[in-house]
Amino acid sequence: TSTRDKNIRMELEKQFKNKISLKEFEVVNTSSSNVAGNFFGSQKGFNVKEASESLKVCVVKMDRLDMEFDMVGYDPAIANALRRILLSDIPSMAIEKVHMYQNTSIMQDEVLAHRLGLLPLTADPCLFSYPPADWSPESGTAKDTLDFSLTIKCTSSSDPTKQYNNDHVLTRHMEWVPRGDQEKWMGTTDPGCADKDILINKLRPGHEMEIKMFAVKGTGRDHAKFSPVATAFYRMLPSITITKPVVGEAAVRLQNCFSPGVIELQEGPGGSKQAVVVNERIDSCSRNIYRYEDLRECVTLEKVKDHFIFTVESVGSNRPD
Repeated sequence: TSTRDKNIRMELEKQFKNKISLKEFEVVNTSSSNVAGNFFGSQKGFNVKEASESLKVCVVKMDRLDMEFDMVGYDPAIANALRRILLSDIPSMAIEKVHMYQNTSIMQDEVLAHRLGLLPLTADPCLFSYPPADWSPESGTAKDTLDFSLTIKCTSSSDPTKQYNNDHVLTRHMEWVPRGDQEKWMGTTDPGCADKDILINKLRPGHEMEIKMFAVKGTGRDHAKFSPVATAFYRMLPSITITKPVVGEAAVRLQNCFSPGVIELQEGPGGSKQAVVVNERIDSCSRNIYRYEDLRECVTLEKVKDHFIFTVESVGSNRPD
């Protein structure tokens, strides 16, 4: 019996150390160490073999622009380091210099140049070298510079179904001008924007634009336009435990305290509806449960310290994978 009690106590202590507790007005047990899996009060050092078995990365979902993956067993410093690397140290191509030969639109030259610089280009940065410190569009080479041109003029339309021609300047109006033999070794006929309907400017009859743009390789540490991600953030995995059965009208109130899909009402004893946790992952941790005196003691709200849900959204220049 004493051995069993000791094992139960050790398991409870492990769970307590591994989770942050969400109280009504405070968050407790937030201490951590610099070693993944080594929680407060433990003197264990870093072990490569143990780390290789406990550290996991699992992709949960992914499409053309978004990816969500889990980092399990990692220290918060590692998760934050990955976030900062994604934002600041992953190279991409972006427009660096703009030569405006004509711009009679209502948008100022410097504002237009700024908008052009933020357009996400799909060119593979691995194929290019970083520009030298004294780089200029004239001194650029095929290995460090991409050229684009934009020539458009708005006119009145003779078509009764539309009022103007070329009144919206979109990314599909940009044309790539290969420098040297770029078309051969780049493996693409269009290193411009993946989305061709990004609005650049609006024109009216008489307005015209004639622009040449020059893109180079860079990182978000130098300028945000080189950052390949729109958002990169993580959150700890919520942990919701119903400690006492909640049935009937109280179960309905409990369900409404959490994000939709977290709690389901299933048939309980006597045919009454009983609250059951089905997907704690999607909870927003609002702590609305503490609004009700009869429910606050029925549920334990926690977050797992070493389980991070990481979300990355690409700006369109590169796929998340």
